[in-house]
Amino acid sequence: MTYKTDYHIHTTFSDGKEAPGEYIAPAVSAGLSEIGFSEHMTLFRGPFDWSLGEDDAGRYLGYISALARKEKRIRVKKGMEVEYFPGKEKELFSFLEPLDLDYVIGSVHFIGDMPVDNGPEFYEGKNVDDIYMSYFSLVEASAASGLFDIIGHCDLVKIYGLMPSFGLDELYRKLAISFRRYDVAFEINTNGRNRPVGDFYPDRRFLRIFCEENVPVCVNSDGHMPSRVGQYFDEAYQLLKDAGYTEMAVFNKRERFMIPF
Repeated sequence: MTYKTDYHIHTTFSDGKEAPGEYIAPAVSAGLSEIGFSEHMTLFRGPFDWSLGEDDAGRYLGYISALARKEKRIRVKKGMEVEYFPGKEKELFSFLEPLDLDYVIGSVHFIGDMPVDNGPEFYEGKNVDDIYMSYFSLVEASAASGLFDIIGHCDLVKIYGLMPSFGLDELYRKLAISFRRYDVAFEINTNGRNRPVGDFYPDRRFLRIFCEENVPVCVNSDGHMPSRVGQYFDEAYQLLKDAGYTEMAVFNKRERFMIPF
């Protein structure tokens, strides 16, 4: 039986629909061995109603710690999904370093002052080739920062199905090489199936490249409601097997361990 984890879960502490405890039973039913909560943390922007406030981090982590202590059916892990902003690495490190976390997901939603996933209007009047180059460069920089354990939805820029005029093999190869060089894992994010692009992040055509570069991987739902915990995981694990993967990354106290599947 595959040891399944879902480390990318959002609750009412950020932009999820239910309190953390409401996700436990669906996670058990989905056959997960571990569930991890990772609320949005967007320092240097906002405040946003979809992001955990800096002053609320302690309350959030205390709540998840209490849930983990009382829960006997499944392991409960503490994480955050932290927005990467170039030039703010020292400040991000100072914020994250004292926190009692099992893992940190680093994500890029913003190019400049605007998020790429708030509507297709972001792309109107812009050069899609330039947007892709900028986005992938930011994701590479997030990996190089050393701040994160997992890079989340590493090609979120494709969310509305817009594609550049050039082939993407080289961009994904560069991305995979940077992940390997800086020893960071990536996720198959199954929530892409629920977004306009209608497929996982990253693009399934390039999973073989990440495997060839020996980049650690985990499968996450990015679930914002209990019904999406563990969603499409069987398909995701089969894609990983087809790409050549034989093991997955699990995390505890910011340490990564590999488990065969």
